[in-house]
Parts: sequence; C-alpha cells; structure tokens
Amino acid sequence: MDKPFRIMAATGTHRGDRDYQQDRVELLSHPRVIGCVLAIVADGMGGRSGGRKASDQVLMTASQLFERYDPRTDNTPVFLQNLVQEAHLVIRLTAISAEQEPHSTIAAFIINPEGDCHWIHAGDSRIYHFRRKKLLHRTRDHSYVQALVDRGELTEEQARDHPHSNILLGCLGMDADPPATCYSIPQLAVGETLLACSDGVWHYFTSKELAAATASLTPREASEYLIQEARERAEGGGDNLSLVVVRIEALVEERKAARFSGFEAKA
Repeated sequence: MDKPFRIMAATGTHRGDRDYQQDRVELLSHPRVIGCVLAIVADGMGGRSGGRKASDQVLMTASQLFERYDPRTDNTPVFLQNLVQEAHLVIRLTAISAEQEPHSTIAAFIINPEGDCHWIHAGDSRIYHFRRKKLLHRTRDHSYVQALVDRGELTEEQARDHPHSNILLGCLGMDADPPATCYSIPQLAVGETLLACSDGVWHYFTSKELAAATASLTPREASEYLIQEARERAEGGGDNLSLVVVRIEALVEERKAARFSGFEAKA
C-alpha cells in the first residue's frame, strides 16, 4: 500500500446450545515483528474431551511455531502447511492414548507487515475476504455437501440444510493427511475485511449478510452481532460458535512508524 494503515480486529466465541465448548479461536500478534498477525479458528470433534484436546493442540502448535516465524525470510505458505502437518501429527499422537478419536478443523491466516496475506484451511471452518460489502473470495469446505455443490448437484442454499452437511472429507487427526488448501492475497487494501469462523457461525448466514455485517459494524460489534444472530436463528439447536474479524483501516494521521501501527484484539 502507498499509505500507512492499521489493523482493527476482534474475536468472539460462544458455547451455543452444546453441553461443552470444543471450538478454539486466537488472534496472535508476532512477539518481535510489528504488524505481523496470525488468526486461527479450530473446531474440535471427537467427544467432550477429545474435541477440545484436538483444538487445543492446534492452538498450541500454532503459537509455538509462530514465535519462530520470520516474515522477512520464511515462506509464509510453506509455514502454514508445516503448521497444519505438525498439528495433525500431534493430534494423531494424542489419539493413541485417548479413548476418543480427536479431530479438528483449522482456518488460519497470516498478515505480514508489507500487507500480503496468506491463509490455509482444512475441514469446514471458513475464511472470507470482503472488500466492503463485496465478497472477493472464500474457502471451499472439505465436506461431502461441498463436493455436491462443486459438481452442480446442490446449490449453496440447499447445502446449508442438507442432512449430511456435517460430514467432512478431511480434517486434522484423520488417518489420511489433511487436505489443506492455501490461498494468497498479494496486497490487502483499506476497506477490506477478513473473517474466519466455524460452521456454527457461517451456517446461518449468506455471504451477502456476512459482508454487510462486517462492512457496517466495527470488528467487535460485528463479532457480537453475528454470534447473537446465529444463536437466535439456531432456535435452541446451535453448535459451538467462534470467529475472528480483521479489518484494514486508514490511519487518521500518517505516522512514520511501521506500516501496520494499530492492533485491537478480543471482543
């Protein structure tokens, strides 16, 4: 970007109507590099303790690797692929000593100080890239119903209410390697927003609704609104919910500091 800008961000999480919380969400600021952030959503599966163990392992692995990450020298897509593989192996090792079979999705993105963004996902937790109220790109779920949509057998609307919408074709912790998919944005721009969320959130909204909410509200307001509205639309049958909203905003006053000079986290 030609002018400095800042990152405004918030996270949100709710147990929904489940007896326990298996989702994990985190927004990490790099310990040494200003303007470098990592966002992660992990939706754990495999019973009360199994699912939470899996999502905990994703967050722990991400935090440990991010501390060693250097955006000036490391290849970001390769770093994200290694993150997924290491988290997958740790979950598989956890399963050896557990009665459950822990699994987890992952949706993670890194924003580097120069404004480039890279993401990776496995499972049905999603990442959306909006420019104000316009959807630029989103992840495609590694799920049975997404495969039907891709083949033209279902519409996106039909897929949301399909009886097998919860069947995943791949995620972390399964016998096979996770089908992790990467995507890169060469340069983020002022007015653009990234939303990462579990299926407990996106299941109840169209892309247009998500774009409108993230464009018209602050990240904190958007996270609160989306969770509250999803809870109401679930009508007592909602899943765990987790999300992170990151918006690129212009600085009111240009400063000589780093290109990314503001960071607000945790709704």
